[in-house]
Amino acid sequence: MSAGKWIGGILGFMSGGALGALAGVALGALFDYGLKAVNKDGEGRGSGFVDDDDAWAQAQRRQYYEGQRNSFLFSLLVLASYIIKADGKVMHSEMEFVRRFLRMNFGEAAVEHGNRILLKLFDEQKRMNAGDPYAFRNLIRKSCAQIAANMDYSQRLQLLNFLVMIAQADGSVPRGEVDALREVARCMGLADSELDSMLKLSGGTLDDAYAVLGVSPDATDDEVRRAYRTLALKHHPDRVAALGDDIRRAAEKKFQEINEAKERIYKARGM
Repeated sequence: MSAGKWIGGILGFMSGGALGALAGVALGALFDYGLKAVNKDGEGRGSGFVDDDDAWAQAQRRQYYEGQRNSFLFSLLVLASYIIKADGKVMHSEMEFVRRFLRMNFGEAAVEHGNRILLKLFDEQKRMNAGDPYAFRNLIRKSCAQIAANMDYSQRLQLLNFLVMIAQADGSVPRGEVDALREVARCMGLADSELDSMLKLSGGTLDDAYAVLGVSPDATDDEVRRAYRTLALKHHPDRVAALGDDIRRAAEKKFQEINEAKERIYKARGM
C-alpha cells in the first residue's frame, strides 16, 4: 500500500465524505501507478517495447482491482473508527486487531499509515460532535449509503464481517457496538439477519448454528437446506476475489464457519 493511495483517501474523505474518499483513493492509485508506468514506458522504449495494447489492457485491469481493494480498505477504516468508539472508548485490543490485519496483509508501512488515518478520524469525530453530538453519526450514515452505491453486496457483507471481528476483538460486544453495527449494516443496505448471523459465527451451540443460518429450530429440513444454500451463495469466497488474497482468505474462514454450523444442524437432525 503506497502513500499516494492512503493520502488521496484521507484527503478525499475530509473534503467530500466517503464518496470523496473512494475518488481520492482512485486518484492516489492513479498517481502511484502513473509513476511506475512512466518508468516502465521509458524502459520499454529503450528496448524495442512491443504489445502496447496488451500492456495497456493489463494496466487498466490492475487499476480497476487496485481501486476496488483500496476503496474497500479505506471504507473499513472509516467505519471502524465509528464502531471502535461506539461504546465511548477506544479499546487497545480493537486497535491492535486493525493493526495486525494491516501488518499481515500490507506490511509495516501500511500499519503506520492506517493508524494515522484512524487517529485523524477519531479527531474528526471529536471535532464534529463538539458542535452537534449526531454530526459524525450522520456522516457515517451518508458514507454507508455511498458505499452501498459503489460496492457490491458480497463485498459489503465482508466489510461488515470485518467490523464484527473488530468489535469482538476484546472478547465482548457491548450493546452500544451492536447498535452501531446494526445501524451501519442497515445503511449499507444489509439485512439485520446478516449481522445476527455473523455475531453467532464463533458460537459452538446448536442454537448458534440455527442463528448463523437464519432459521429457527422449528424449520423443516427443506427450509434448513434452502437457508444454507442461500447463505453459502452470498458468502462464497470467489465473490470477493477481486479484493485480494488476504480478504479472500478471511472470506474462506467465514465460509468454513458457515459450513460447520450447517454440519452441526445436519448431524443433530440426522440429515
